[in-house]
Amino acid sequence: MEPVRDRLIRVTFNADTHASIQWNFKPQQSEIYVVPGETALAFYKAKNPTDKPIIGISTYNVVPFEAGQYFNKIQCFCFEEQRLNPQEEVDMPVFFYIDPEFAEDPKMAKVDLITLSYTFFEAKEGQKLPLPGYQ
Repeated sequence: MEPVRDRLIRVTFNADTHASIQWNFKPQQSEIYVVPGETALAFYKAKNPTDKPIIGISTYNVVPFEAGQYFNKIQCFCFEEQRLNPQEEVDMPVFFYIDPEFAEDPKMAKVDLITLSYTFFEAKEGQKLPLPGYQ
């Protein structure tokens, strides 16, 4: 994978929590600059301020939507449930890169800002997430 040095992209970070979870959740950096083909590491911080353990699971999205196909996460807390004990605070890494093909796509020619956004939900034991379009 060859970095595309003449194409600098600003990646911003967003964090939300659903009403179902009482965590404090935020990115540790507001933005970083990357070039396609080069790995980057960002961190989010989560804290369970309650007096009971809580298991959370996150979803993510990439804006603009069309850039999502080039945004590759190598390691991410979003791949599995996270259990935080009472008052526990953890750093959650996201190790990622933007595919060098991003720089070749004419639809990405004017894109120099990508936002990575996560939302945490409380994971309930035995709960099944509905599949869109299926009953």
